[in-house]
Amino acid sequence: MDGIINIYKPRGITSYDVIRIIKKEFKFKDKIGHGGTLDPIGEGVLIICIGNATKLLNQFLNFDKEYIAEVLLGLKTDTDDIDGNIIEKREVGNINEQDIINVVKSFEGEIEQIPPIVSAIKHKGVPLYTYYRKGVKIQPSPRKVFIKKIEIIKISLPYLELKVLCSKGTYIRSLCRDIGEKLGCGGTQNKLIRTKVGMFKIEDSVKIEDLRKYGIEKYLIYPSEISKILYGYLNGKS
Repeated sequence: MDGIINIYKPRGITSYDVIRIIKKEFKFKDKIGHGGTLDPIGEGVLIICIGNATKLLNQFLNFDKEYIAEVLLGLKTDTDDIDGNIIEKREVGNINEQDIINVVKSFEGEIEQIPPIVSAIKHKGVPLYTYYRKGVKIQPSPRKVFIKKIEIIKISLPYLELKVLCSKGTYIRSLCRDIGEKLGCGGTQNKLIRTKVGMFKIEDSVKIEDLRKYGIEKYLIYPSEISKILYGYLNGKS
């Protein structure tokens, strides 16, 4: 079987858990991989490639991604999201709305970002999350990423809801942390939904329970269709 599926990953499981579920429940022996890790706290679009379609994984990894993120101001955690250990609490106070707008917009464009200490980034061949689970915290080096656009959806202090369109390699958790720091009160990612990976949208994604109910074939995008979709997207027709 060859093709891709636009899966809606639920909160609370890893991206690789989705692969495990598909392998186990559908008795897959074909190659299978995903086109971009989504943290356990995150939900939304996860592209699953099956069989020969796994050769396209690098293309999906390179696509821009869109997220809806909720920032909780006044709180810092060691993982930069709400699932981490709290390391500091601060008063949010009466932050001016215009100051929030200015700070958020200042992150548009090319920025230098320090990834979280819990991530799939490798140190000496081992993912950082493995070190973290063993009680070792390793600070990754800064890297340049590109934030194409940030929209403020809602300000309801201490929460900010944002829509972010960004390049590959961008950590929304780091963005939430850095926005909080620049506002002087700290911040952590409270919620995350990935709404788009390249041309693949959340409204077209399929839930795991629907795969169980109707079968993979109903939702599989076959190689011939993938080629047309990629061609249209890369030539600005989608």
